[in-house]
Amino acid sequence: MRILPSGDHALLVELDDLDQVLGYYTALTADPPADVVDIVPAARTVMVSTDGPLDALARALRAVEPQAGGRAASELLEIPVVYDGEDLQDVADLLGCSPAEVVSRHTRDDWTVAFCGFAPGFGYLTGLGDWDIPRRKSPRTKVPAGAVALAGEFSGVYPRESPGGWQLIGRTHVKIFDQEREPAALFHPGRRVRFVDAGRE
Repeated sequence: MRILPSGDHALLVELDDLDQVLGYYTALTADPPADVVDIVPAARTVMVSTDGPLDALARALRAVEPQAGGRAASELLEIPVVYDGEDLQDVADLLGCSPAEVVSRHTRDDWTVAFCGFAPGFGYLTGLGDWDIPRRKSPRTKVPAGAVALAGEFSGVYPRESPGGWQLIGRTHVKIFDQEREPAALFHPGRRVRFVDAGRE
């Protein structure tokens, strides 16, 4: 673990891998140090901003004991999905199985929002299964809102129409991000998610 300055009011904790990030973030949010304003996890780092002195924050961050397992118990959000994505067969071929088995594996896992980024409301979800799906060689210029996708070890749901290179396996009508709603984003770090097969339309 390394702790690095990040501006005048924050420190960046560098960790070895995503599992360490999840364990560290879970422990840190359960008992945050004094004067902490925000905690933002990413793939290999956790940024912590504060209203207090940075030296005191650094001492507190070094004392954090990551939670074993790295996944906090949190409210489960179920997302109904119609599994008819353009890349479903390609993903099945990559995994050496049938499209039905891809759907079974995707719905069998409980996923955890590891961190957010790319677009407002977009969560990088990590599961317990063995996922390693390459991005598309040619990204699409338009991916519709609600598209459910895979890339690397992550699954995600596009919160709005945007370019994207992830493999599309399905779609949902659930609004992942809605500025008229409180909170606007359904996904936040630590949120547990289960995808549910909604059949065909």
